[in-house]
Amino acid sequence: MAIRAGIVGGTGYTGVELLRLLAAHPGVDLAVITSRGKAGVAVSEVFPNLRGHVDQPFVEPDEAGLGECDVVFFATPNGTAMEMAPALLEQGVRVIDLGADFRIRDLELWSRWYGMTHHCPAVAAEAVYGLPERHREAIRAARLVANPGCYPTAVQLGLIPLLEAGLVDTRHVVADAKSGASGAGRQPRQHTLLCEAGENFHAYGAGGHRHLPEIRQGLEEAAGGEVGLVFVPHLLPMIRGIHATLYAPLRDPAVDLQAVFETRYADEPFVDVLPPGSHPETRSVRGSNMVRIAVHRPEDSDMALVLAVEDNLVKGAAGQAVQNMNLMFARPETEGLLAPAVLP
Repeated sequence: MAIRAGIVGGTGYTGVELLRLLAAHPGVDLAVITSRGKAGVAVSEVFPNLRGHVDQPFVEPDEAGLGECDVVFFATPNGTAMEMAPALLEQGVRVIDLGADFRIRDLELWSRWYGMTHHCPAVAAEAVYGLPERHREAIRAARLVANPGCYPTAVQLGLIPLLEAGLVDTRHVVADAKSGASGAGRQPRQHTLLCEAGENFHAYGAGGHRHLPEIRQGLEEAAGGEVGLVFVPHLLPMIRGIHATLYAPLRDPAVDLQAVFETRYADEPFVDVLPPGSHPETRSVRGSNMVRIAVHRPEDSDMALVLAVEDNLVKGAAGQAVQNMNLMFARPETEGLLAPAVLP
């Protein structure tokens, strides 16, 4: 029987990517797509790429019948899911939040970074962090999954093998990450206008970014202790993609890093450890749910250097959400997600 799915917030970049993936998923009935601003308008009128695939109209969230769905995805601004999720859970609906409402376990810390009070701490306490490469079995049984952020996915997957094995000095870890402009969302902002972002490249949030506590939480869980992390995001003049360059000092510079990564991710369908000497490119994952990783030890250095690329809208958001849905409903984990990257 098909999974009856609803999407709250179907007009942003993450929402339309989720629509694209679910429309092609053989095990999903895309039942409800909500938007307050576009209610009554056909989805394909807003997103002509979906013409012939998703032609139903957007509906108001309050009139959507979300309680009749098997799963509801929230592709909404932070603060929305925590208001609506408790009632859906009471009706037996499973929830996947692509926002940040349930990612950070320390709700005081969450409130400090997101500037609002969390309204459902009891529900937040049961949320499972949806990084399958770390929490696969817990995701299978979850009612509520907190889908990871885009930067946190790339950074964690790039560093987890080193931290789990205790191979690095965790006091001095650096994540230097770059994202395309779609990571900022679809709402117009001056810094993502073509005339501002084109032919330009800059860091932002160097003094503290809201993904920092999420990344640190995951890394410390993998390491079993504190991790001293410096995280600096950058905006690239492109639409999609994240490239994370990660630095961690090795305890034993003689360790075979390639073997560590290949062994850790040998059975992971969406992590591709590239051959020695490789330099992954963001275009190699465009439109796909794959993370490609290369690991280096620079000559005469005791530093592990990890390069990780992903599509921020797929493995960094909607694709990972579909991967989590597959796990929650005992579907093949890769179902609907095996299309190769788009080139050029």
